[in-house]
Amino acid sequence: MRIGYFGGTFDPPHRAHLHAALKAADAFALDRVLLAPTGVQPLKKDTPGAGFEDRMAMTRLLCAEDPRLEVTDLDAPRADGSPNYTVDALATLRTLHPEASLFVIVGADSFLTLRRWHEPERLLEEAEWIVLSRPGFDLDDLTSLQLSPQQRERVHLLTDLEEETSASSVRERLRLGISCGDMLNTKVALYIARMHLYHAR
Repeated sequence: MRIGYFGGTFDPPHRAHLHAALKAADAFALDRVLLAPTGVQPLKKDTPGAGFEDRMAMTRLLCAEDPRLEVTDLDAPRADGSPNYTVDALATLRTLHPEASLFVIVGADSFLTLRRWHEPERLLEEAEWIVLSRPGFDLDDLTSLQLSPQQRERVHLLTDLEEETSASSVRERLRLGISCGDMLNTKVALYIARMHLYHAR
């Protein structure tokens, strides 16, 4: 089995997340893509606008778009409030699926900070990486990460994905009461309105 792990705040999950997950699944023949809302992001100081359970619920609605997608609570908040680390989620996945090929799906902006992540060398051993192009980030130059030839072979670039939608822009539109158009899945938009998230009107 080929399993993709797509972690993130998903605050809220939007169409660009869906597009990225499906593009990665198609390009790398992934059997399943696990979308994992993160309890506490180690490298982000901002508190999510929506609580973990709401982000799980919205991501579950987004995953209903394709049978290969599913939400997972692998990165649920820890009882002691400590950060969630991708390397721990991958270790759990490896225990659950010892024979599977694991792929981490990540945006270029995040991947280029990999050396600041917890145990980066182990991360590169635990899984292969599908790095998604993002506007303003050059995927042709990974020299700053100082990858060995063996590590570089496990990094795959998905360069035909140019998505400008960001969760911060969606939140700002919702805060101002501006329509998000097709930036949000209809069921996610209805959930946000029903639960009065992000000051949606």
